[in-house]
Amino acid sequence: MRRLFQGWGKGKCLLMSVMKIDLHINHEDVPTERYSEVRDPGRLTDVVGQVAIGTVQHVEQAVNAAHQAFLSWRKSALEERLDVLSRIAKLLEDESQSLAETLSRENGVLLSTSLGEMNMAIHAVHATIKNAESFFNPKQAEDETSWVSVEKRPIGVIAGIVPWNAPMVLTIQKIAPAIVTGNTLVMKPSPNAPMGVSIIMKKIAALLPAGVLNVIHGDGDVGSALTKHPLVRKISFTGGGKIAKFIMKDAAESLKGVHFELGGNDPAIVLDDADLDDIIPKIMVSAFRRSGQVCFATKRIYIPEKMYDSFYTKMCDLVDQYKIGHGLDPSATFAPLNNKVQYDFVKALVERIKQSSAKIVELGEKLEPDNWDNGYYLHPAIVRDVEPSQEIVTCEQFGPIMPLISYRSEEEAIRWANMTEYGLGSSVWTADFERGLKIAREIEAGMTFINGSGQSHLGYEQMPFGGVKQSGIGRENSELGLHEFIEYHAINYHKTS
Repeated sequence: MRRLFQGWGKGKCLLMSVMKIDLHINHEDVPTERYSEVRDPGRLTDVVGQVAIGTVQHVEQAVNAAHQAFLSWRKSALEERLDVLSRIAKLLEDESQSLAETLSRENGVLLSTSLGEMNMAIHAVHATIKNAESFFNPKQAEDETSWVSVEKRPIGVIAGIVPWNAPMVLTIQKIAPAIVTGNTLVMKPSPNAPMGVSIIMKKIAALLPAGVLNVIHGDGDVGSALTKHPLVRKISFTGGGKIAKFIMKDAAESLKGVHFELGGNDPAIVLDDADLDDIIPKIMVSAFRRSGQVCFATKRIYIPEKMYDSFYTKMCDLVDQYKIGHGLDPSATFAPLNNKVQYDFVKALVERIKQSSAKIVELGEKLEPDNWDNGYYLHPAIVRDVEPSQEIVTCEQFGPIMPLISYRSEEEAIRWANMTEYGLGSSVWTADFERGLKIAREIEAGMTFINGSGQSHLGYEQMPFGGVKQSGIGRENSELGLHEFIEYHAINYHKTS
């Protein structure tokens, strides 16, 4: 089914299609009896696609196909796997523009953000290739009496479950290391952003032997059937802590491994020597990219008491320059939220803040006021005069609300930064590297950035990505990310005397 989609600027119309996405099992598209609609978060009257709803029987088919494929794929040469990854990177490059448009239409983000995500996915593949080239070299030792070899082997069938906020890069960060280490996969995309990743996974699957990569969709019964299945040897899940707890219970039935990349409530600690004009735009990008829907986005900012008012004024001035509109509108610099559940949660959070003693100011310009109620649009908001234990400070808002907390001493800021059960990312902002490094080492987090809001190019290759406390189990990226998808096999040869 095709229809005209009204574009922006000089009355142009773009011909867009309403896509139909089936399951993909063992190199075959598998239609189902039921399909769910995916609607554009920035224009809810627009149906972007229809996605198959699978069943428990489809899970059985997919897992069995992956298991049969594993029996031969695990024996494939590393050179063959590396060649496949190189072809995947080329495929992502060739498909970047069309996939970015699909991503923006289904999860609501700006087109520039989707294009950036495609570049990150490509970089993830190249980084995996680089880290894998020497990864499988066994560790060997020998003395007069024996010889020992510690070798790395693939695990088996991996269940990959990915979220809606950055679906492409988060999908590729599971597929690339799992494939290069010799595993096979059954992937389950989020129903809130299933199309772009399903399109590319079908094309990736075609580069691999049948059954190595399979894609299913469905509700909680489908997800539970996947995570409980005895032939699934490990679950790699990116998402929220509540779902992770259910997955962990399912995994316990067959004592399978879990890898969780979960939520965060990342603190930013501003030191009194920081240049506010320099750092505030950088912090703002971290806080409001994807409308705040990023696991390791800055979600609370600790500011020295004497700099508090100045920081607040400068940040409000910058945030007020956002232009809120549809992700494909070239004039927009701020996009809607992805789904109704998250939209309702953030709206309710705003209302509770308004009933408290804190002060909240909603900023930014509406580009299409008449379309405002036809999408999940919210103003970016700054909250001041917040108590350190207030809900907006301690929860993961996953939306465009930023609390500013005044502190009197560095020790106080560190204590407050560490007083939640989250521990994903964090940042320190200072003119003095040594001072920033000292504080960074006191923060309870899997990652800390000094004078930045994310990984550098080098950091993406070398930093293990993940959290402590309730922000995750295990790591992605770097060589440690490859370790999540292997088991060790130790061999000891006893020499004859």
